[in-house]
Amino acid sequence: MKDIRYISAVNEALREEMERDETVFLIGEDVGHAGGSFGATRGLLEKFGPGRVLDTPISEAGFTSLAAGAASCGLRPVVEIMFMDFVTCAMDSIVNQIAKMRFMFGNQYTMPIVVRMPEGAGLNAGPQHSQCLEAWFAHVPGLKVVTAATPYDVKGLLKSAVRDDNPVIFIENKTLHAVKGRIPEEEYLIPIGKADVKREGRDVTIVTVSRMVSESLLAADSLEKEGIHAEVIDLMTIQPWDRETVYGSVGKTHRLVVAHEGVKQFGIGAEISSAVTEEIFDELDAPVIRVGAPFMPIHYSLEKACVPGARDVSAAVLAVMGRPSSEERNRKP
Repeated sequence: MKDIRYISAVNEALREEMERDETVFLIGEDVGHAGGSFGATRGLLEKFGPGRVLDTPISEAGFTSLAAGAASCGLRPVVEIMFMDFVTCAMDSIVNQIAKMRFMFGNQYTMPIVVRMPEGAGLNAGPQHSQCLEAWFAHVPGLKVVTAATPYDVKGLLKSAVRDDNPVIFIENKTLHAVKGRIPEEEYLIPIGKADVKREGRDVTIVTVSRMVSESLLAADSLEKEGIHAEVIDLMTIQPWDRETVYGSVGKTHRLVVAHEGVKQFGIGAEISSAVTEEIFDELDAPVIRVGAPFMPIHYSLEKACVPGARDVSAAVLAVMGRPSSEERNRKP
């Protein structure tokens, strides 16, 4: 085992897959000489050359469409969108073309594209650089949507995404790039579509993704002091999500909180809570509670007030358990 930063694990995954398969290539803004805006592709231009690490003009629609054509001809492009917010410029390519090509052409060819993009707040970068838009892509048939919370998970999932014959939207929260963790020296893969139980518990299930995994684990630590044992599930794959693991946990705890950084309205929490209510309603002892950001742009100077964290998860768990929050307990009569 070795210690590694999240962003270095991304770099290792890309390098290993490019060494393994010469059809894998990288394309995007500043992925070459600059090594990527966050350092994910550092050193790869020097190792593999400009034929496989392609710096592009500022045209997300252009280079994402190029990747679609390359994939249909047998290559395996990995596209980097500098900030997730900028993917709006490439929505036609991704949603109307890439997601539908295998279906429209009777599965005559595959569409092995990975579209990497950093999401989320934490850098005080303002409302046009801080969004979490994963629910958009999870709503589109033909796309797989993946996000990882640890260096171990991001490397294994990214390697699986590169090998997948379907388009994968691969989301990395910017605040996780500096996080350290342990990974094996030898190669490993993590399957797409399988959730991971990060912490076992018996009283309530917390289903979460990305940055909110660590926040939910912090919440679980504090809740244990109050005698509440929370089970924390990292969904990892948002589409297709692991119903079996989630339903099995809810069948054990009979209570559910879903936490994500994106806005609460119409987010992935709405889908999960609706599916649980429709399909295993009798297992619930309390209504499902969602945790998400308020329905507003991320404010530059008030970012921390807009983004959910461990306290919000703890409050939701206390509510679903029918316990008063700390604010309620401390309120004067």
